[in-house]
Amino acid sequence: MKLFSFHLASPGLGKTLDFLFRPPRPESTRGLSHMEIIVPMTLGRGVTQPSRYHPRQVAAFAAWEDEVALDQFLARDRCGMALAQGWHVRMEFVRKWGQMQGLDELPQTAMELDDDDPVVSFTLARLRVTEALRFIRWGKPVERQVRDDPATTIAMAAIRPLRTLATFSIWQTQRDLMQMVHGRHSDEASQKHAKAMQERNHKDFHHEFITMRFRPLSEHGNWEGRKQLLPSIPR
Repeated sequence: MKLFSFHLASPGLGKTLDFLFRPPRPESTRGLSHMEIIVPMTLGRGVTQPSRYHPRQVAAFAAWEDEVALDQFLARDRCGMALAQGWHVRMEFVRKWGQMQGLDELPQTAMELDDDDPVVSFTLARLRVTEALRFIRWGKPVERQVRDDPATTIAMAAIRPLRTLATFSIWQTQRDLMQMVHGRHSDEASQKHAKAMQERNHKDFHHEFITMRFRPLSEHGNWEGRKQLLPSIPR
């Protein structure tokens, strides 16, 4: 897994359902190591609100052997050609917390980032259905905290019914992300993420859980009229 990508596109309801039920698979896609097809959600909105879910849109998280494999996928695969009409970011793995089948070969830490470097955060979880209400209770305040943080250029959640949940966000700097995770201040509003992590450590919400950080390499296309979702990348 030398290259990672995260994609957003609006192919319509029919294609979104097709990709959910017939996702690209490593055994039939050259150079693909892992892929998650998920449906974007708006952070902070209630789980019963229809406006939270965007079934005409699709997101994809993928790991690749090399950039050639990704380019071929976007040019030739039925799902890849749809994703190519949207936006995506290409990324290099930095570090992980937790474990997830299909991503176990990743090391704990692959490189170090400077505090002023931009960073991409991606979390993937397989929810315990019996813990759903508890997860919603603790997760909703964290969603609002991330959504309202001025240091994000984009932040969203995503779902693949019924148990797969994900979050994706781009941060101006690694320092900004760390301050959100651990709390910028001692007030209650700043401690939502930290308290949710404590609760998860006390009794896990998930069967599997992994959160990863990436160094953004490049972005391609546009998303909802925006072409520059990445902060300036130091060279």
